[in-house]
Amino acid sequence: MRNCLLALLIFSAQSHADQPERLIPDVAGRLEDKQILEASGLARSQRQADLLWIINDNGAKEIVHAIDHTGARLGEFDLKKSRNVDWEDLASFSLDGMPYLMVADIGDNDAKRDHRTLYFVEEPTPEKKGKAKLDWKIDFRYPDGPRDAEAAAVDIDKERVLILSKRNIPPRLYELPIRPDSAEEIVATSLGTIESLRRPSRQDVEYAPKTKDWHWQPVGMDISADGLAAVILTYRHVYYYRRQADQNWFAALNTVPVQVSLGNFENAESIAFGDDKRTVFVTGENKHSRLLRIDFSGVDTQ
Repeated sequence: MRNCLLALLIFSAQSHADQPERLIPDVAGRLEDKQILEASGLARSQRQADLLWIINDNGAKEIVHAIDHTGARLGEFDLKKSRNVDWEDLASFSLDGMPYLMVADIGDNDAKRDHRTLYFVEEPTPEKKGKAKLDWKIDFRYPDGPRDAEAAAVDIDKERVLILSKRNIPPRLYELPIRPDSAEEIVATSLGTIESLRRPSRQDVEYAPKTKDWHWQPVGMDISADGLAAVILTYRHVYYYRRQADQNWFAALNTVPVQVSLGNFENAESIAFGDDKRTVFVTGENKHSRLLRIDFSGVDTQ
């Protein structure tokens, strides 16, 4: 589904021999359901090919919603024994043959929260007023003090969670084990800074509090099911990365990505792969936000 707004969704990328000449996002649909008002996290289902899971931002109930690839709502589940302080991202993965979802309660606009929580639940089927029991959670803190983050992904090959900070320039990448040895609070490991994202100018930073335009900040992240592709979402761009078999994700995320401009799309917040590594969905926190689809089939996938 395309419309006249697509003329503003123009591909902008650094020069790279394997990049396609142009990528234009499709408008796949809209989030029409009134229960999804501030979409802050998105994840593909591990059970059903045409299903995405989506969450609302802080202040909402502890509900995970199901939508199809046009944005139509299919059901929900209440994540019992969890708390939505500031849910900011969502990820899916398979572990030991079982499908799971991870809800990342990692938002902290004022960098005052000493503790963060990741919630893990076996993926249910979407139902009307469904419920799901929490399987485990991870309470953690950062080694260098409180900070805001909205981007998290699961690296299932290494069985770890990756978290990318939002307000650092450049952003910093952290990791946690997906199954810690104990239920005690753990300290995340800092891997270093991600240098591949566009940096703001001094003027961008100076005027951002007035213009409300923090276009450089990362607000979402996902890793493909095959573990060889990743995407990072900022308020203005999607960055697509390919990982070589001998690379770790810190190294891969510091290579030159394919960049896709979101043009006039407002309040981008959520990103997820819709299939193994080629189709990516993006949506935002606006009421009835558009659901964008980007096809990376033309990008080198070897």
